[in-house]
Amino acid sequence: MKLLDASSIIHAWDNYPAEQFPGLWNWIASQIAEKNIIISRVAFEEVTHKAPECAEWLKSAAIEMIAVNNAIIIEALRIKSLLDISGDAYHPKGVDENDIFIIATASVLGMSLISDEGRQKLPDIPKKRKIPAVCAMAEIAVPCINFLEFIRQSKVVFS
Repeated sequence: MKLLDASSIIHAWDNYPAEQFPGLWNWIASQIAEKNIIISRVAFEEVTHKAPECAEWLKSAAIEMIAVNNAIIIEALRIKSLLDISGDAYHPKGVDENDIFIIATASVLGMSLISDEGRQKLPDIPKKRKIPAVCAMAEIAVPCINFLEFIRQSKVVFS
């Protein structure tokens, strides 16, 4: 099972239009139906704000949404501490509060994360890290792949 980040599903929506890639979107719908991919409510809300049509498609596909709970909040606070983020002092080049909740959700559920946030050379200042770099931290260790890697790992052939 994998957790979707808003960046990945929006990337897919913008780059693989459903009218031109119906096989891909039928496959994604089947992955949702089989609960192989789910989304955190936080990420879904981001999709709703940035790509409302995509959010409607996800709803129509009946994607499972994971709400923030106490375990996720505790893990998010631990991640913030590891990144040396106090209060709302997020770095503009690093993760924000929603990103931390998304990573914490994947961590608590023991899931891989699908994120199309940019890969980066590891910044020396922890709070400048983006989702993939935070996931790769030894103390967090959440597997993180992008959308294209997700497709490649599936070995599905679209015709």
